[in-house]
Amino acid sequence: MNLVAGKELTASTLSRRLRVMIVDDAVVVRGLFTRWVESEQDMDVVASLRSGREAVDQIERVDPDVVVLDVEMPDLDGLSALPLLLRKKRDLVVIMASTLTRRNAEISLKALALGATDYIAKPQTTGPISAASDFRRDLLEKIRALGLRAKHKRLTRPAKPAAKSSPDRLPVLSRAPSLVPQAPHKMVRAFPLAAPRVLLIGASTGGPQALTGLLRKLGGVIDRAPVLITQHMPPTFTTILAEHLARVSGRPAREAQHGEEVNAGTIYVAPGARHMTVSRRDGVAVIEIDDGPQVNFCKPAVDPMFTSAANVWGQWVLALVLTGMGSDGLNGAQAIVGAGGAVVTQDEASSVVWGMPGQVTQAGLASAVLPLDQIAGTVSRLFAGQRP
Repeated sequence: MNLVAGKELTASTLSRRLRVMIVDDAVVVRGLFTRWVESEQDMDVVASLRSGREAVDQIERVDPDVVVLDVEMPDLDGLSALPLLLRKKRDLVVIMASTLTRRNAEISLKALALGATDYIAKPQTTGPISAASDFRRDLLEKIRALGLRAKHKRLTRPAKPAAKSSPDRLPVLSRAPSLVPQAPHKMVRAFPLAAPRVLLIGASTGGPQALTGLLRKLGGVIDRAPVLITQHMPPTFTTILAEHLARVSGRPAREAQHGEEVNAGTIYVAPGARHMTVSRRDGVAVIEIDDGPQVNFCKPAVDPMFTSAANVWGQWVLALVLTGMGSDGLNGAQAIVGAGGAVVTQDEASSVVWGMPGQVTQAGLASAVLPLDQIAGTVSRLFAGQRP
């Protein structure tokens, strides 16, 4: 383990510190990431490597908790190295890092399906300094949140597995530290009597996987109601996400366009680096795309979409807050509940990070806290006018 001046290297601190492997063929990027990680009191860089092949060869020796894995590298690229790394350490947290190109966005989303825990988009070298600052914050937050949960699960795992383990239990990689205590999986406030007419979904870390599983089961709901989604993602990534959701749902899905009408049968995805809200013009609900400042350090952010929808549709709104870090969606959920609508949150066990849904749940705003695989059924019943 690298020793860094200014860090207390007691046995207790060492046991808590996260071991990070940086894998990128660009020496400048490796140096930058290493300096950022080593500046944190609870992290150490245990290896800084130039290719996926080196990472696979050294993974067992250096035993990292988290790997930041570049997509494009010589010898063995990130997508090819990913399954080999997970084969050697099944509970490894892998964060894919890529530039904002369509090809890399597609690769990053494919990596999530192959077992990567999350992704992060590298800022362009010609971009503003603030972009690099935001990237640094996001990278360190992801390493910390995802790494701590995986490490905690390893340290608390029973020495001997139960004789009969459930085959349906989620793998350790699908979970990360909750930011608030776990709430019971039960209804916590009454659903409105009126059936909803519009579905809103907010998600962040772990969201692409959650949305894929959810929307493939909601065809009947989409046919009768518009679906608006804000997923924390950069440009290009949201384009690919919308195309993917169209395929899995069998329904039209696209990045929302400013001024277009909101209609049943369509999935509207907030475009990367833009906020999506709704307003009413001449009695018709329309999309507004806003290039304003970040909200909750996010752009797009869930709160503006939720709050504007509460103003436009009131009691007819059903909002889902899925897996994600932070508290984005909390203020918007308050607005929805205040307008007579309802909110359902994903539970901790099925969330990659129980930050966003946990905050809403702990605030007493959720009408149900459900495992991901139970949300579609509840949503379908509500839109059919049935009680869950």
